[in-house]
Amino acid sequence: MHFTEEYLQQAPSSNYQIENTTIDDLELIYWFFEEAIHYINKNKYVGWTTYDKNFIQWEIENQLQYKIIQDDTIICIFSVCYADEQIWREREKGDAIYLHRIVVNPAFKGQKQVEKVINWAQKNAQEKQLGYIRMDTWAANTNIIDYYKKFGFNHMGDYTTSNSSELPIQHHNLQVALLELELKK
Repeated sequence: MHFTEEYLQQAPSSNYQIENTTIDDLELIYWFFEEAIHYINKNKYVGWTTYDKNFIQWEIENQLQYKIIQDDTIICIFSVCYADEQIWREREKGDAIYLHRIVVNPAFKGQKQVEKVINWAQKNAQEKQLGYIRMDTWAANTNIIDYYKKFGFNHMGDYTTSNSSELPIQHHNLQVALLELELKK
């Protein structure tokens, strides 16, 4: 997919909204993932090597994927769930929102998109009376673990996922770092 330079270089704005993605967004969502994988490979980082298109479609259909829109441009996507027994096992008690697959539009990297996602998650968790925001990331990527720690997340340990069909393809047999942010009551 090719996007115009004008699209990729739009000026940042503090006005944004967060809403569910739709099937109409799929081509752009796939492009975001492909660009992220290209960036990871180019820089020899630990990260995605593939992504599960069927799982993305399922998330959209179940209104579990969101987009940050700024000036009519999708600048970031992310997914949520409210139970994650496959990864958090005995810690799963229905008391957390789980963030997954945060992918930033390459033209908007470095403009605090993750901060917007975490702020949204905090408000969502408070509305649902949840005590935690949790996420997982590659255990071998200490840079991203340290980045999330700057937002107040604690590294709760590492876990190697199963090969379960309930997980997206990119999460099969993956060693992940479990990160948790306890919310103030």
